Formats: sequence, C-alpha cells, structure tokens
Amino acid sequence: MAWGHVFNVPEFLWHVKNVPHKVGLFDMAKRTASAETLKPDPVYGSKLASKFINCLMWQGKKATAQRIFYGALDQIKVRMKDANPIQVFEQAIENVKPTVEVRSKRVGGATYQVPMQVKDKRKLSLSIRWILSASRGKAGRPMAQRLAEEFMAAYRREGEAMTKRDNTIKMADSNKAFAHFAW
Repeated sequence: MAWGHVFNVPEFLWHVKNVPHKVGLFDMAKRTASAETLKPDPVYGSKLASKFINCLMWQGKKATAQRIFYGALDQIKVRMKDANPIQVFEQAIENVKPTVEVRSKRVGGATYQVPMQVKDKRKLSLSIRWILSASRGKAGRPMAQRLAEEFMAAYRREGEAMTKRDNTIKMADSNKAFAHFAW
C-alpha cells in the first residue's frame, strides 16, 4: 500500500467510511440560488423577464442583455400595436414549453429513447434555451430584431423554436412503445 496519497492513509479511509450518508461530498445536488434571489426586472416587474435576461447575458454584461431584451420588446410594441409586449413575450415562452421529451435509458445492453413528462422548471429552461438558440442562429441583423421576430413567431406558434418543440414531441410520440421503461 502506497502512503504517498492522503486517500490511502488509514485515518482518512476510516473517516470516509464512517461519515453519515447525508454529509458526503458526492451527495450534494447541483442547484443554483437564482430561484430564491431572482429580482423582477426593473421595467415590467416580471421575474420571467429577469430570468430571460440572465439567460441572454454573456460574460456578465447585464446592461447589454437588458438593452437587447427591451429593444426586442420595443420592436414588438411597434409591429404589434394591439398587443402588450410583455404578454407577447410570456405567451411565446408558454407556447414553446414542451410537454414530453425523450430520455435515453439503458436496458440490457440496449439504449432506448423513453418518452417522459417534462418538469415545470425544465420546461421553462428548454423554452428559453430554444428561443435564444433560434434567434442567435440567424445572422445578419441586430440581436434585438432577431429576438423580437422569434418572440412574435412563437406567439403565433411558428418559428424555429416551435419547430424544435414539435420535433421533440413527435420524437416522444414515435417512441411511446418504450414508455414502460420510464423510471
């Protein structure tokens, strides 16, 4: 037995073996404090808008992310005069949320795509991620304009983010024969 590493020292091994289960280093779940500490955005007072701005932000540049987001809502206000821009944004997020998705499950050496219900927190994160990736994927115009177009398209149940959602639901529907593998 090599004594070069601290992990091989008998006192350390005794300590690891006799530590209560809940105190273990590897049992802590990954979580963020964003749900508890998230403040509503300054213009509309919406926590969803604040969450979206945080997801839009790169390298801690929150002012830039806010300028892009509010610029997109201003363009929605100009193009859709009869609609409230924050309601268009919230409805777009709601429309893109998926109900089911497929997850890989390994059973007896084979990997199956098992359809599963999506939890509310994951629904929100997927919809935000899909809208952002769809608007970032379109090059050539300012980000606020691309984001506004994606919001309006998702509001009308169109666009790249809605296509991604529909493909996810179709994939889950085509694999419902493996639903009995759900855990």
